[in-house]
Amino acid sequence: MAMRSHYCGLVTEALLGQTVTLSGWVNRRRDHGGVIFIDLRDREGSVQVVCDPDRAEMFKTAEGVRNEFCVQVKGLVRARPEGTTNDNLQSGKIEVLCHELNVLNPSVTPPFQIDEENLSETTRLTHRVLDLRRPYMQNNLMLRYKVAMEVRKFLDEHGFIDIE
Repeated sequence: MAMRSHYCGLVTEALLGQTVTLSGWVNRRRDHGGVIFIDLRDREGSVQVVCDPDRAEMFKTAEGVRNEFCVQVKGLVRARPEGTTNDNLQSGKIEVLCHELNVLNPSVTPPFQIDEENLSETTRLTHRVLDLRRPYMQNNLMLRYKVAMEVRKFLDEHGFIDIE
């Protein structure tokens, strides 16, 4: 099985009724008395995964999942029930009904929430690996990559050779 068929943030209404395989970090896990919701994120955004107790083995795994676990989910894309949509997310009108859940790598409880805004520089630098997962830092990394690629393309078009 492939690691992923789609990125979390790119799962939209266009995929309704399709089975997708997603990989990413657990941003939040919410247990609503019988149903577990997992907000799964990767570099492209996040998507809500619904774990139903009908699949006992998968549900038992979902009960043990915590923030920052790296997981793989296989499930069916379906529309969110009326009144539960989230217009702030690209994937806010859909959810993924989980059929299979694999923990790729567990995590200890992180010292801060990835989406926390007011972090001291000392905390950020001490936990640099976690800091790089924050959306602000992800955007910086993508911008740096795009600028470097444009510079390389320009230099290549003008006959320069890149030597390291």
